[in-house]
Amino acid sequence: MKTMGISQFKTHALKTIDQVAATQEIVVITKRGKPMAQIIPYQNSASKHKPGKLADTLVFENDIVSPLGEEMWDACK
Repeated sequence: MKTMGISQFKTHALKTIDQVAATQEIVVITKRGKPMAQIIPYQNSASKHKPGKLADTLVFENDIVSPLGEEMWDACK
């Protein structure tokens, strides 16, 4: 994460915004050493989340409550 003073940002605002878009790096704007603002790259949120995207990755079991039986508990033998 890059930091930049507010006076330097005022001078180079367009150049800084172009750099953020190109490098996808966040820039923090400071005033007297204290963070005041943050410039982040634009991300299209519509392409990020799709309902049902993980639907085929789930495994459904028929009965998860019934006892497994003694043949499944042979770890102590």
